[in-house]
Amino acid sequence: MTQRSMASGGREGVICTGGGPGVMEAGNKGAHEAGGQSIGLNIVLPHEQAPNAYVTPDLSFNFHYFAIRKMHFLMRAAAVCVFPGGFGTLDEMFESLTLIQTKRMKPIPFLLFGRAWWDTIINWQALADAGVIAQSDLSLFCFVETAEEAMAAIDGWSARE
Repeated sequence: MTQRSMASGGREGVICTGGGPGVMEAGNKGAHEAGGQSIGLNIVLPHEQAPNAYVTPDLSFNFHYFAIRKMHFLMRAAAVCVFPGGFGTLDEMFESLTLIQTKRMKPIPFLLFGRAWWDTIINWQALADAGVIAQSDLSLFCFVETAEEAMAAIDGWSARE
């Protein structure tokens, strides 16, 4: 994604993560190693660390409130990639899906990495069967396993617009 962004003069997007460790750090590190910049939207919590070392220093932001941080993530997002995580991940994922579902946010590619994980912790079809979401809401996101599948899903989305 960073190589594509740099080739487009930055018009095709910049990697933006939560700025923390793990998969967030991997995203920022990948952008750094590709020679590009990346954004880190860190949340200030008592048990959390500083932003990871690969966030572009001028693009590292610390937030006190989750809602403001989520707003900044989603205002500019061209795609959302969600990896397995805990309460924070689930909160951000469901709020984002709710914003798309209720048309408070335009639909964008919404990718969930690792179908086995998501199907283990969430019975998506049961939500639709119970009528608490529409069957069509299951098409608000797609599952991917690899970076290549993610790129294909994003490119396929662009072709539909």
